[in-house]
Amino acid sequence: MELKKKLTEKINHAVRLAFDLEVDAVVTVPETQFGDFATNVALQVAGKLGINPWEVAERISGELAKEGFDSDVAGPGFINIRVGDQDLWEAATARTVTLFEGLSYVVEYSCPNYFKELHAGHLYQTLYGNAIARMIESAGATVYRTNFGADVGLSAARALWGIINHIGGEAPDSLAAIPESERTRFIATSYVQGAKADTSEDDAVSAAIMAINKRIYAMHVAGDTVSPFAQIYFTCRQWCREYFEALYRELEVDEFQKFYPESATEARGRREVEEHRGDVFVDSQGAVVYEGEKDGLHTRVFMTKEGLPTYETKDLGLIFTELEDFSFDRRVLITGKEQTEYMKVVWQAADRISPGIKAKMHHLTNGLIRFGDGKKMSSRTGNVTTAMDVIHAVRDAAGISDDLVRDKQIYLGALKYEFLKYKLGGDIAFDPESSVSLQGNSGPYLQYALVRAKSIVSKAGSTRASDNPVQFEKGERALVRKLSHYQMVLEEATRSYETHTLCTYLYELAVEFNMFYEKNRIIGDERVAERLRIVRAYTETLQSGLELLGIQTPEKM
Repeated sequence: MELKKKLTEKINHAVRLAFDLEVDAVVTVPETQFGDFATNVALQVAGKLGINPWEVAERISGELAKEGFDSDVAGPGFINIRVGDQDLWEAATARTVTLFEGLSYVVEYSCPNYFKELHAGHLYQTLYGNAIARMIESAGATVYRTNFGADVGLSAARALWGIINHIGGEAPDSLAAIPESERTRFIATSYVQGAKADTSEDDAVSAAIMAINKRIYAMHVAGDTVSPFAQIYFTCRQWCREYFEALYRELEVDEFQKFYPESATEARGRREVEEHRGDVFVDSQGAVVYEGEKDGLHTRVFMTKEGLPTYETKDLGLIFTELEDFSFDRRVLITGKEQTEYMKVVWQAADRISPGIKAKMHHLTNGLIRFGDGKKMSSRTGNVTTAMDVIHAVRDAAGISDDLVRDKQIYLGALKYEFLKYKLGGDIAFDPESSVSLQGNSGPYLQYALVRAKSIVSKAGSTRASDNPVQFEKGERALVRKLSHYQMVLEEATRSYETHTLCTYLYELAVEFNMFYEKNRIIGDERVAERLRIVRAYTETLQSGLELLGIQTPEKM
């Protein structure tokens, strides 16, 4: 059991023995000079019983002493507690949590639109989702990573309009002339051309794009894969999928169990809308809508007056498709912040169809990504910062050596940590130069800290870690105390689906180790065996945390 939880139970038990009262004590981690843990439970008890909190604290402290805990009373009745070195050491070597043991999770993230390039926000969501999925998995859950992308709808129609115009009509053989290295740029440029044309107030162009939109849906319904139009569509869609997967390989993130294109979920969503037309959804001016105002939300269209499903319907279909495919106990979705209100309506509609499903789902959202001085990073397209723009910027800032594997571990470590160290939801000021710095709170700093500690262990050679009873000197104990918090921090970070908590801890741990190393000689000291034991625990803890974040560490820096 995690040490803080163990102590909380002991305090609750002490209160029951001393006062025959049930409480849920709050235990905190104070500054080192005050002890290992602290609680204000005496104030809580005193308020209920109407007695002096100092006297309450003294009695609770006495009960804790019987359990082997050293404690003292401070202030108006705070209890500072110091645990034994053996308890501290056991906590320092505990690196797993079982928070979600036996649960089935769907974690849905990245979710790029086909026929577009992945932008910086998709990159952020990909790296964050990968880390969260790893943390949930490490807590005992079975995790299914899913990816939902728009391959139908107006964005696809605009891209197809641009593609067909570029190749001079519905001539799929013309696509063979496009070099593989230019495919992604060709499709993205075609989308931009289609989007500009569709908003140019040219009614004929807008009508043509709407016709293509309808043809795409009809093509999927008919199962057409051989007409010239279908060949162009599916060839370009496959190019997009290959681009996504190549980027994920470049980032070295875990594989997705399932890619869901919107075309695979819209029929299920449409069926749910039609079956619940009248009790959940209503007709409105030729469209089918969900009236969210009755739930404190807003109204959204699920079927347009042209009879086409909207994003809402396809998201609705996805929820029930994932439930059928994976029987999830919980579902975590990561999107941009701008989708917050939209998703509330979709999930409320889903809950009206299947009561209780909303409670199984958790929506995480990220803010905007700004670069350097707060402006948008320069982009090859001029209108969007792509995921590859960001990767290239960090890679260039990290520099190139004759060890390409090492170089990639460093620039990917820098990139991942720079995104993951911020609290989710706020805007990120991304600076490629600071992300690769070996000074301060960065991925390379932590990689170097791990390499340095492993080097100490390597230099120790055949020197064994101590098997003696655990008893620490002051400097040693400070590092062990910090190590003992890992399990507690990991559980908190995993429960709240937050990576920044873990990142902050790993950085503080590395700083604590540096202070320890500056003041405590290891190799050649009479306490080499005891200190080597601590250094090995430190390397294992730091490596565990970095691996959960998806960060690999080179053998040398």
